[in-house]
Amino acid sequence: MIDPRVERLAELVVRYSLEIGEGQIVRIDGFDVAAPLALAIYREALRAGAHPYTNLTLDGLHELLVKHGSDDQLAYVSPTQWREIEALDAQVTIWSEVNTRSFGALDERRHGALIAAQRALSNRRWERIAAGELRWCGTLHPTNGHAQDADMSLRDYEAFYFAACHADTPDPAAYWRSLSATLNARARSLASVRELRILGPDTDLRVGVDGRTWIAADGKYNLPDGEVFTSPVETETEGEIRFTFPAIFSGREVEDVRLRFEGGRVVAAEASRGEAYLRELLDLDEGARVLGEVAFGLNYEIDRFTRNILLDEKIGGTMHLALGAGFAQAGGVNTSALHWDLICDLRREGEVFADGERVWKDGSFVAPLDVAVAGERA
Repeated sequence: MIDPRVERLAELVVRYSLEIGEGQIVRIDGFDVAAPLALAIYREALRAGAHPYTNLTLDGLHELLVKHGSDDQLAYVSPTQWREIEALDAQVTIWSEVNTRSFGALDERRHGALIAAQRALSNRRWERIAAGELRWCGTLHPTNGHAQDADMSLRDYEAFYFAACHADTPDPAAYWRSLSATLNARARSLASVRELRILGPDTDLRVGVDGRTWIAADGKYNLPDGEVFTSPVETETEGEIRFTFPAIFSGREVEDVRLRFEGGRVVAAEASRGEAYLRELLDLDEGARVLGEVAFGLNYEIDRFTRNILLDEKIGGTMHLALGAGFAQAGGVNTSALHWDLICDLRREGEVFADGERVWKDGSFVAPLDVAVAGERA
């Protein structure tokens, strides 16, 4: 028997996030462990009259490539993949893994080379998304690996995850439409801001956002979702910030990251654990030391750290900043093979000032919105 929450999530992806229509070409990507959700999305896409197909791969293939492949093989991207990304109308990525730490013992430089090669394909996807030519949504099917990372049983993790997506309710799309109004109102309230100043423990960071577009993440690109974000002005980040949550990238964990910015670039970096990997990522390319994103996490259903960035970057009351590639639709121009989200917990001792006026304190915006709040604390 299929879990009804899986069916509701699949319907939400197809009907709300991607708005898939008749005759559209839809690819469903993921590892074989994601099969239950992939099948449900495939079934729902058929019901919508689309032409879905799956791109499910075996767990462990990328690890074999990093361990045994030549430099040329690491850098290779199949021409078939390039042709497909041009032909798709919609794409679903299911980020479910059996072992979330499978890259932990592999060579960091070689892993970075694989990331860089795949990022080029991802960048083209975002170009098509920005041009309105492609719809994409990233989501997850709960697995034991993700539950273990979150220090939860699989049953508890499933309940937590589906609640964050509101797939445990009869009409999750109604919730996301309501939240969309709230998040878009919040994005509009930030539209005229020139500079943010983020204050917290070991944190005093100024981020220029003048002229950039704030975007409401309302379940169209990710499920679960719940944030407002933009791409900062690339040369206008100054100061220091400490990320007390572990920063995780491709299964590798870096603890207690501290960064200092001057002229928009990271000029000093340290971590209590994983510092070598931190420096490897910062040196990945010219754009890796520049911020590509600043965002407010506003999904208060997500109230704990799970070691999965799909959920953790939306923790209600936090902010996250991403090193590397920016978003063209937000006005970002920074390019990089890296896009690494790091989370700053501001729920107890955090303040944010917009052009000198306090707009955020201890995990909440201080000014209420004119629309009914659904999911965001005023």
